[in-house]
Amino acid sequence: MRIAELFYSLQGEGALAGMPSVFVRTSGCNLRCAWCDTPYTSWQPEGTELPLERILDEVRAHPTDYVVVTGGEPMIAPEIVPLTGRLRELGKHITIETAGTVFHPVDCDLMSISPKLANSRPEGEWAARHERTRINPEALGELTRRYEYQLKFVIEKPEDIEEARALAAALETPRERVILMPEGTDPERLRERARWLAELCKEEGFRFGPRLHVDLWGNRRGV
Repeated sequence: MRIAELFYSLQGEGALAGMPSVFVRTSGCNLRCAWCDTPYTSWQPEGTELPLERILDEVRAHPTDYVVVTGGEPMIAPEIVPLTGRLRELGKHITIETAGTVFHPVDCDLMSISPKLANSRPEGEWAARHERTRINPEALGELTRRYEYQLKFVIEKPEDIEEARALAAALETPRERVILMPEGTDPERLRERARWLAELCKEEGFRFGPRLHVDLWGNRRGV
């Protein structure tokens, strides 16, 4: 399994923000978001092929029951089903961070789905493919029916709320499960956007989602 990073930190986003967790970051993605904060898993995918046992040894080495499988897009990783099955055998709480474009019958306690809004569209040769692929209603429907889930939307400008609202409504997602996060990897930009986004969350009844890891350590790898 091609792994870009394997590390122990705090969950920085979503309903479990602050929870000590082992992160298994797969390399490879079927999208190319303009603002991707892990380009080493998408635009220029890096990583090392690791056997499942090596990954599980790292998980066992840390004092937490929480594991986050992320990417890139972990749902396209060839061994995602056996990996999550082995994590279940270890008794771990499994979060999968996914864009919701692909379905596989994985073991998962929290499906953390981050559908990509129009603000993610890149320029250049990837633009058409990204736009065609970024929303898959069938996969989203299957994931939200089968698993406990949250919807996380990256918000760049106030108008993005309309698209997030429409998609949440189409999926019949309760508002407390919808988390809006400001786009950005720079703490100053995040703070500026957080001010108006927090007010919009109050108006809409959605949850505001900070990016705790950026606040604590900045935009760097392995945190």
